[in-house]
Amino acid sequence: MRAITIDSKILSDGVEILSPNPAFSFGGGGKAGLKLKIPAAGGGLSLTSLRDCSERYLCFTIEVHEDHSQAMELVFWLKGEKKGSTLHGVRFGLMPRFPALICLDLQWLDGHILFPGHTPGELKVVWIGGRVEREEIESISLETRPSFHDLTLSIADMVLTDEYPAAFPLPDVKLVDEFGQNKKKDWPGKIKNLDELKTKLHRVLEKPDAYPIADWSKYGGWTKKKLAPGTGYFTKMKKDGRWWLADPEGYAFFSAGPDCVNISPDCRIDDMEKTLDWIPSRDDPDYKDFFRTTQRYAKDDDTRRPDGVVFSYSAANLFRVFGKDWNEKWEEIVFRQLKSGGMNTIGNWSGEDILKKSVMPYVIPLRRFPETRVNIFRDFPDVLSDEYKNDAKECAKYLIPLADDPYMIGYFLRNEPMWAFVNNLIIADEVLYNPAPSACKDALIQFIREKYKTPEALSGAWNHSFASFDDLRKPLQKASAFSEKSLADIREFSRILLKAYVTIPSAACREADPHHMNLGMRWAWISDPDIITGWENFDVFSINCYFEDPTPALDNVRNLGVDLPVMIGEFHFGALDQGLTATGLKGTPNQRERGKAYRYYCERVAAHPYGVGCHWFQLYDQFLLGRFDGENYNIGLVDVCSLPHEEMMDAVRNCAEVIYKVADGDEAPFKDVPKYIPMIAF
Repeated sequence: MRAITIDSKILSDGVEILSPNPAFSFGGGGKAGLKLKIPAAGGGLSLTSLRDCSERYLCFTIEVHEDHSQAMELVFWLKGEKKGSTLHGVRFGLMPRFPALICLDLQWLDGHILFPGHTPGELKVVWIGGRVEREEIESISLETRPSFHDLTLSIADMVLTDEYPAAFPLPDVKLVDEFGQNKKKDWPGKIKNLDELKTKLHRVLEKPDAYPIADWSKYGGWTKKKLAPGTGYFTKMKKDGRWWLADPEGYAFFSAGPDCVNISPDCRIDDMEKTLDWIPSRDDPDYKDFFRTTQRYAKDDDTRRPDGVVFSYSAANLFRVFGKDWNEKWEEIVFRQLKSGGMNTIGNWSGEDILKKSVMPYVIPLRRFPETRVNIFRDFPDVLSDEYKNDAKECAKYLIPLADDPYMIGYFLRNEPMWAFVNNLIIADEVLYNPAPSACKDALIQFIREKYKTPEALSGAWNHSFASFDDLRKPLQKASAFSEKSLADIREFSRILLKAYVTIPSAACREADPHHMNLGMRWAWISDPDIITGWENFDVFSINCYFEDPTPALDNVRNLGVDLPVMIGEFHFGALDQGLTATGLKGTPNQRERGKAYRYYCERVAAHPYGVGCHWFQLYDQFLLGRFDGENYNIGLVDVCSLPHEEMMDAVRNCAEVIYKVADGDEAPFKDVPKYIPMIAF
């Protein structure tokens, strides 16, 4: 174990030392800590000495002295890169006023893992960017993400070590009340007792189970615009340069609704039990189904701790109100809330039981995307193998029982592939870097052999020495950077791989289900222009888009040559005024501005000639202490007690009343620009 001294010499510009903090310690063995004031723009410590360290873990104790969570980053700045242009490093979240021991694994530098998992007292952990080689590093810093105000935090006991911590000590403080709400904060609408919750939930059951808009079809389509005779299924259509979806009766359809319409256990409680006012025994027959286990770490991380425990406060609250019939009552509540709010779609990852009710249109993901034993990089499979083709057929079988359901809009092939989180990744580069034998590597070598005929010709073209084509079986790092010709060759073969990646499962799904639309991949973003390869296999192109205004993202898809309707699979805005301590990927100051941000976004999707829908992520707020992976965002339409955020839902309903007029060009999109704050997200 080696201590790192924390002093003024390693503070970034604008950071102030408020006081030495020798008492702030969990006994890690480091020097006394410091209490720091950090400007709103962000800042922290320079830790460039880590560049040459041999130890595996960087550990320290840290506390943010604010009433909200805070995102931190251990950033690796690479030689020749302009700071701010590319980010490589670890982002992790802190709970407010809650000191925690943080342990960052420097083996994550190889980029093999995107979500390493979090430890007790910590929130979500993410590796940002691609692979980092030690010799590429110019400087290293531990920084706060930008905030809407100056921040105060304490940091102490910073050490480098090869020993993983034996324990993660936590303060003895209660954070969560009996309903799963923030115990340390009050706000209008917070549930104070069970009788109050019973009254409010029964009041929800009095809402009409119908769309509030007279000119909507039973599917939520617009009866004032008949696009074509109904086919009995949802379809797409381009008319006068504008893409539309049509419902089974042929009416224009704009898809709006929340993802994750379910009540599954998702409140992470293992090792945090002493912070809870109430948690039932896992053996209690009334509550045992509200628990499940979940992995703390990714399966390939050798520091993985035992499986964790998640619980559903939402289900427990409903059980305490309605008894054993709680699930049926919940379904009634959900349909009434969504329909009265003018939402016409149940989004991705929703419960299969509620989809079987078939009273609202819905979308689904494949239960599983095809896999292979050898991956090229992260979750990119060996797509040219027979194993991939055969597994694609197995995955597509999930669609067969659903093939005749008219309420199903379509299916997403998958969501946010982890390999595509690296900007400008060229997947064939990873084929040559990965030492494992694969069908992709065999095909790439054959592709190169046919093009260059001799190793000498290849060596001259790529500006790299090859004694034989078998040299391509040895790991090559960033072969696309060898020369202009190597870049062209590697990109060309990458497009072959990307096309196979999309085409093979798409064909298998089309065979299993000829009626429903293929809604695409739900890309997290277009991280490289070649990522659109194979778009012709889709009926709808899908992206997740966490922007304030989605127009540039929709324009980008169109400008890259995709001629399809575009559906946004995820977006959200959060605030800090309803008990949760993080905003999610886009922040607003309060619920009123959150509702305005919803309208501003949705109506711009509808106004775009390619926009045919956007799905809010998600129905429920996340848990104060974090869901399974540590996210704790105020992003729900409803809270942990299944009660709506009223100002938010008012905006959703107002948007629904005009959305078709906006899509048809009869009305301008919402013009009142919302107020935003920097995101608090991890």
